Amino acid sequence: MALLASLFFMWGFITVINNTLLPHLRSVFDLSYTQTTLIESVWFIAYFVASIPSAKLIERLGYQKSMVIGLLIMAAGALGMTLAASIPSYGVTLVMLFVIASGITLLQVAANPYVAVVGKPETASSRLNLVQAMNSAGTMLAPMFGAYLILGRSKGGTAQGDVVLTQAERLADAQSVVLPYVLVAGVLVVLAVVIARFPLPAMGAATQRHNKEERKKHSLWNHRNLVFGIPAIFIYLIAEIGVANLFVNFVSQPDIANLTHEQAGNYLTFLWGGMMVGRFAGSAIMQKFDAGHVLAAFSIGAFLVMLVTVFTTGPIAMWSLILVGLFHSIMFPTIFTLGIKGLGPLTEEGSGLLIMAIAGGALVVVQGWLADMYGLQTSFLLTAACELYVLFYALWGCKVTNALPDQHAQ
Repeated sequence: MALLASLFFMWGFITVINNTLLPHLRSVFDLSYTQTTLIESVWFIAYFVASIPSAKLIERLGYQKSMVIGLLIMAAGALGMTLAASIPSYGVTLVMLFVIASGITLLQVAANPYVAVVGKPETASSRLNLVQAMNSAGTMLAPMFGAYLILGRSKGGTAQGDVVLTQAERLADAQSVVLPYVLVAGVLVVLAVVIARFPLPAMGAATQRHNKEERKKHSLWNHRNLVFGIPAIFIYLIAEIGVANLFVNFVSQPDIANLTHEQAGNYLTFLWGGMMVGRFAGSAIMQKFDAGHVLAAFSIGAFLVMLVTVFTTGPIAMWSLILVGLFHSIMFPTIFTLGIKGLGPLTEEGSGLLIMAIAGGALVVVQGWLADMYGLQTSFLLTAACELYVLFYALWGCKVTNALPDQHAQ
């Protein structure tokens, strides 16, 4: 569990570097909001493309070797980002971010179901929230890392508001991503070596597929909690990624907080810090209260603060957007564990579909389009609508039907 927590930390860290990378690339390549959010869409398309191949690779090579391969793929993509910076090239940047995200997908497919089945089913949500808190620790530190080493070392990042750079300034700013990604690649290689040498326990029967004849007796689509859980993950990711990716641009606006991108990147730490605090708290709360009821309460809180964000200005709008991180905190791990509850030996297949649904983050480009058409602040109404579907899932969609006997990792 401790070793897996380090994986959760690293993929959270690398994912959130994008939140400071996006405003940086927007100024370097002079991108619209639609083009900027397309960068993140490519990242999440990787989840859709790589999930099934990842499951096949795990089935063929086992979990430990697959985790090592995933880390090395991420390291290769991180080094490729230095190539994208040296050109600089918008297209190469998209390709390398896709490579990094594919490596993270492989880790996600392996680690999330492992944590869910390694203990009692009743406390699966609590357990996954606990290790996801380490993911949030990575997401909390990443904005400071990105703000200092990327935005703080670039002309576009230290300028007040949006600035149009000269060609020379763009080339100079592009180079600021080299050092951060070299450091990240080095850490990933070290972690791959550690995991390759570590004696991980076998997953056991809990994640083994039925043989072909036995498998015909069961259908994943008979389980309501999974059927509605897949779109719940998909829709929730639109909300989470939209908030995180547009946060810096939003709070930098003159009528909100009037900050530089570097300063706004530091405030992003509070957003992800709220997610870490919420997951630690949620892990404790769900030891005593039903996970579905807790999810419902958090989704109502998220909906209300998003309305405040849309219909107010100044510091109130900024801090309400920061506060949504606290309410988003438990959503992914809780939806995931509620989605695979009662799947028994079908847990592996159900987990793969839920991880594939992370591709919902790719539709953040829709919010980018809304921001271009109707204004950045108005675009957060999409986020508010997403919270309502999570509330529906918590109140009704997560109810288990046709439950199969639970099995445990050995």
